[in-house]
Amino acid sequence: MGPRSIHVAILVTLIGCTIWLWSTLALYPIKLFVVLLHELSHGIAAFLTGGEILSIEINELIGGSCQYRGGNRLVVASAGYLGSLLWGGVILVIASRTRRSRELGTLISAIMIIATLLWIRNSFGVLFTVGSAILLFVLCRFLPGWMVRTLLQFMGTASCLYVLVDIYEDVIRVYREGSDADTLETLTGIPALFWGVIWGLVAVVMIFYSFYLAGQPPPGIEEVIEEEVTV
Repeated sequence: MGPRSIHVAILVTLIGCTIWLWSTLALYPIKLFVVLLHELSHGIAAFLTGGEILSIEINELIGGSCQYRGGNRLVVASAGYLGSLLWGGVILVIASRTRRSRELGTLISAIMIIATLLWIRNSFGVLFTVGSAILLFVLCRFLPGWMVRTLLQFMGTASCLYVLVDIYEDVIRVYREGSDADTLETLTGIPALFWGVIWGLVAVVMIFYSFYLAGQPPPGIEEVIEEEVTV
């Protein structure tokens, strides 16, 4: 089996593990992580369109909110699902295609700490975000390189898949007042279901493209595999 086949097999295995563990506590931290990405994406969209982030909340029910002032509400409402999906795809691709997994994990930890200091105000959100950031930093510091890469690939994989499920659960299967799609319906007069379908289609395309990019082994992967197996 060549390096590319091994690489693809790892990704397929990660997808299978994500689906298998979907309803277990093992995925609970990942789901909360995606909520953080979702709310941060709202905030970043507000900032980029001339607004500011006031506060972010992450709660134990795998939910959250982003309070902001100013900005383009249409862009901000659209940024939650698609922004968190983009984050997940970037994590997956960088972890799969480069040798910078430790640096990537450290960067994610730093972003979580900064987000906590600047915007997260509720107790659960602070405890989860800071605790997860410290744990991720320690794992990236002390685990073997291949384990760090696999951990980040798993985080990226689960993040991508969770966004797709979240769109279906919150917008298509059950209409939820106050959701991002509901906000867009209020702003545009176009039904929330339409936005859910559009987001879902975009999400599918982005997920397939992310996995396509991630499935290309990085240059020199043969040497990396040989080195890690030897160690």
